[in-house]
Amino acid sequence: MSPAAKVSEFHREGNDWFCKTGLPSDITVVVDDVKFHLHKFPLVSKCGKLARMYEDSRSTDKKALWTTVLEEFPGGSETFLTGARFCYGARVDFTSKNIVSIHCAAEYLEMTNEYGEDNLISQVETFLHKHVLRNWKDCILALQSSSPVLKSAEKLQTIPKLMNAVSTMVCTDPSLFGWPMMMYGTLQSPGGSILWNGINTGARMRSTGSDWWYEDVSCLSVDLFRRLIETMQTKGIRAESLVGAMVYYARKYLPGLGRWQRRTSGSSSKSKSKSRASVVGFSLATASSSLSPVDQIALLETILSLLPEKRGRSFCKFLLCLLRVAFILGVDGNCVKKLERRIGMQLELATLDNLLILNYTDSETLYNVDCVERMIRHFVSSSSELSDFSPPSLDPKMSPSSLAAPLRKVAKLVDNYMAEVASDVNLKPDKMRSLAAALPECSRPLYDGLYRAFDIYFKEHPWLSDKDKEQLCNMMDYQRLSIDACAHASHNDRLPLRVVLQVLFFEQMHLRTALAGGTNTGTARIPGQEIVERDGWVTVVRQNQVLKVDMQKMRSRVGELEEEFQNMKQEMKKKRVSSPRLVKMGCKFLLPRPSDAKNDTVHGSVSSTPRSAAEHSLPRSSRHSKHRKSFSFFG
Repeated sequence: MSPAAKVSEFHREGNDWFCKTGLPSDITVVVDDVKFHLHKFPLVSKCGKLARMYEDSRSTDKKALWTTVLEEFPGGSETFLTGARFCYGARVDFTSKNIVSIHCAAEYLEMTNEYGEDNLISQVETFLHKHVLRNWKDCILALQSSSPVLKSAEKLQTIPKLMNAVSTMVCTDPSLFGWPMMMYGTLQSPGGSILWNGINTGARMRSTGSDWWYEDVSCLSVDLFRRLIETMQTKGIRAESLVGAMVYYARKYLPGLGRWQRRTSGSSSKSKSKSRASVVGFSLATASSSLSPVDQIALLETILSLLPEKRGRSFCKFLLCLLRVAFILGVDGNCVKKLERRIGMQLELATLDNLLILNYTDSETLYNVDCVERMIRHFVSSSSELSDFSPPSLDPKMSPSSLAAPLRKVAKLVDNYMAEVASDVNLKPDKMRSLAAALPECSRPLYDGLYRAFDIYFKEHPWLSDKDKEQLCNMMDYQRLSIDACAHASHNDRLPLRVVLQVLFFEQMHLRTALAGGTNTGTARIPGQEIVERDGWVTVVRQNQVLKVDMQKMRSRVGELEEEFQNMKQEMKKKRVSSPRLVKMGCKFLLPRPSDAKNDTVHGSVSSTPRSAAEHSLPRSSRHSKHRKSFSFFG
């Protein structure tokens, strides 16, 4: 009987399998509640386990019909059917998808050469080493199909062999281990198509980058992916490439990560990977694109445990995206703490958009301000230095991040963050103060950013008391406000009066320092003087022009008052009213004439100062706030 004929004798009736060979069945094997009605001789002659079980049963029970149950059979009833057909002499078709489960089943049944030459174990190992371990596609498919028999495959060292092969091929040019796109050679037509014996095949040569393998390994289970990354780490594969694979895997299975983590080169990489996946023979549909929340939490914790202690702008962005997902999934607090610590150690590389993390709890505030504050404090207290790196799959055109003045970068970032969250009506003043106090004073050369954040906060919280406003404003160093900021603050009706007075004082100081710095280069500089001199010079000129206009108005007003006073004198003479004190006061306020010198000397004790004389003689409207701003610049 030919092998094909033998195979056709196996048929299923309900939950039972039968093999018709002209002889009645004398053995029943039960696997996962499926009964196989077979014959003793083919099975016992090939399977050492069944032979031993049969001998043991004969010593206790000598019945002609023997029934046995195989517990936890690797691969289930389908794999046992393949082994049974092999025992009956049928040809078994080995593929990369079934080789691991058949290998585990053959080892379970002890189908060694001791029970028949070129037995199933021998054939499986030959196929594994000659075909699977030499080809990228077969290795990936074998790993992907090994999940149901993972424990058994671990004992047989099949999984480590496959992972070592994959890790080795990642370090190698794909054209050397059987990429289908390279199997026709490297000759190309002028249009770029692949030539075979001079004939245009229509296929296109594809460029191979360092991320060509990301899509293929992303179809593995979380546990296998973790094992593969760990194996690659031992092989010395660059951390940038490994992080790129982890980012790709996380984007694929974690909710919203792909939307937050905007790709710089991800779209092109993904298209390349998809095309290669179609060549390999499987696509995204082979792996479940949706995981349960429990599996997503396990994946996030696995990714976090695999990520190296590195720093980089895109790396920091990815960590912040993981933190968002962690808050959404409600992961363990230790995982959140680890993420916050690692982000805080490289906070100067973060951006404002990344820090705007929504509050997914029952908190009243819109943004998670507490999380950002903890990251700031991690940054301040961190003394360890992380080495720079930038995964090429994330930022191919980015140079290594600069470490110049990281504290100032974080201060600017925090000021912008405070200005962004200040519009939240539920944000308490204590939170604003704690955010501002999280950084040391030396981190801000200028306090313009902090002033802007407080001003927005006061605008959105008009019900705040002057006491709360003063407590917030006391976080600023008025001496480090630029001239423009001082000019804005001095006219800001949202600030308490006491704060405005302090700002006016330092505004005068800035103006005088800036003017003195323009004429005397040896003058001592205040913090931020270079910025004041550069950005504030136009402001100083503008203020001087305003002062000149005010002085012209004052002169014209004084002229009017002098004319009015002369008219009053003439009217008094007509009525013969004597008013020497008023005359003397008027002479003191106006420019004294030589004819009035004697009267001024006689009555000098009555009119003590020009300011008091003017205040008594001028109308009430001229002594109020009309000229207050002009006088304030001169003290």
